[in-house]
Amino acid sequence: MKKKKIALIPGDGIGPEVISEGVKVLKAIEQVDANLSFEFTEYPWGCEYYLEHGKMMDENGLDQLKDTDAIYLGAVGYPGVPDHISLWDLLLKIRKGFDQYVNLRPVTLLNPSLTPLKNKTEKEIDFLVIRENSEGEYAGAGDWLFKGKPEEVVLQTGVFSRKGTERIIRYAFEEARKQKKTLTSISKANALNYSMVFWDEVFDEVGKEYPDVVTYSYLVDAASMFFVQQPERFEIVVTSNLFGDILTDIGAAITGGMGLATGANINPEREFPSMFEPVHGSAPDISGKGLANPIAAIWSVAQMMEFFGEEKWSELIVTTIKELLEENEHLTPDLGGNATTEELGNQFIKLLTGQDAITY
Repeated sequence: MKKKKIALIPGDGIGPEVISEGVKVLKAIEQVDANLSFEFTEYPWGCEYYLEHGKMMDENGLDQLKDTDAIYLGAVGYPGVPDHISLWDLLLKIRKGFDQYVNLRPVTLLNPSLTPLKNKTEKEIDFLVIRENSEGEYAGAGDWLFKGKPEEVVLQTGVFSRKGTERIIRYAFEEARKQKKTLTSISKANALNYSMVFWDEVFDEVGKEYPDVVTYSYLVDAASMFFVQQPERFEIVVTSNLFGDILTDIGAAITGGMGLATGANINPEREFPSMFEPVHGSAPDISGKGLANPIAAIWSVAQMMEFFGEEKWSELIVTTIKELLEENEHLTPDLGGNATTEELGNQFIKLLTGQDAITY
């Protein structure tokens, strides 16, 4: 039996609600698959923890997490706690501390009714964005000079190292080769004359080692347009931290909204645990009302299963999400339905396993 230790960080707002449904999926898998077992440890970290303790997580939080097989994160953010604190002191602290330098965001249309784009089908909106997840514009480097004075200057420095840039581009080439798909690099070398020129040069250098991979390169403004007008151009995409953050929200918009947006933060060498999360945010305005859509959280379980080498379960989870959307009877209000978060989750379990859900 494969025993997996999973750290749960439900977080803030709707985070605990959607993570609860994802845990039910894992428990359902455990019930029907004699080869898998999951051990859960929950951590109360987040903005409420910050308001009580003055910190987003324990000082030795990374030490507590390091021996787990995966981290399952709900959402972080709440009124009264500045966004830069909630982001840097928990989410980015984990990403950087565990060198989760690969961010995987699928842009996949699960049902044709979900896209606002006319005449676009599931076949035309189906690609993977591989985002650099450790440096770039989110390196935290810079300075704030002459604060409060007329000559005030703020410097935000993007950091692009040879190691960081080459490893994410090489990862993308390997993925494109494995899937036998095209690879598109997205940058902005015409305006960012150091960082993005370097990015493009590294992309070209690494590409020489992969003559079997067909490549394209777009400026980020043109790519944004193509995401909306011609998403069929893309199969595998690789881009920087900031551009990936923005472009994948466009990807969410064309596939049904943030309630369907999932992301994986991967340490490919498996020296540290990887982290899986819905990326829709904490949505405090609907917290506790049973309105949250748990599909993104469930989809992130599929990403976790793929990372564990359980491709069968990963594919079955995604197929079941499609079945749930096609059934169209147990959807949350953001998808035009009347179901609660829990009702959608329970119906998903029935479709996945034929059994009732185990309450978490």
